[in-house]
Amino acid sequence: MLELRPFNRLGAADHGWLKAKHHFSFGSHYDPENMGFGALRVWNDDEIAPNTGFPAHPHANMEIITYVREGAITHQDSLGNKGRTEAGDVQVMSAGSGIRHSEYNLEAKPTRIFQIWIEPTHEGGAPTWGSKPFPKADRSGQFVAIASGQGVDNEALPIRADARVLAATLKSGEHALYTPRMTRHLYLVPAAGKIDVNGVTVNARDGIAIRDEAKLTITALEDSELVLVDAA
Repeated sequence: MLELRPFNRLGAADHGWLKAKHHFSFGSHYDPENMGFGALRVWNDDEIAPNTGFPAHPHANMEIITYVREGAITHQDSLGNKGRTEAGDVQVMSAGSGIRHSEYNLEAKPTRIFQIWIEPTHEGGAPTWGSKPFPKADRSGQFVAIASGQGVDNEALPIRADARVLAATLKSGEHALYTPRMTRHLYLVPAAGKIDVNGVTVNARDGIAIRDEAKLTITALEDSELVLVDAA
């Protein structure tokens, strides 16, 4: 099953300082037929204006992964963590039993992020936060796990979910292969570029929901930057 979700058909919100596209039901964009895909609950494509952002607000029982596409995001939370995550890098917050955090674009230009929420395997637990650089050169031509709840992904930021978040960069004409377990829910979005996935063309910021495919053959039709979630 390959279901293309074109960017121009996604739910949208424009708050002035924040322009968002929602791959799944979120906030004022309520779609009871599209509440997530397996354990993947939220995939927001956000553009945050300079010197604005999300003031302190609470979360609980959710794994929140922020992939910075352009600019940088500055995080601060009720545990005392502070950090700035730049383009191409990743931050992960395990909300656990409860945490408050803020996220601001303190840069001179807009910041563009993917924010991905994945339901945890178990509720509760102490909240945590972490950030890590993932140089694009290290994921050239292949998928690299950037956040994962699977022990084999030793270099990824840990999450408390039966899921992996992976990233790849492909030059035009390059191929990448991915072999999922048949019971998994995969969701793939090109942050930039244009790709072919098992015969389906996927443009920048489109989503493609994938299930029951024995193997994925991904071909870059342009230089491309990809983010993939593999979840229960």
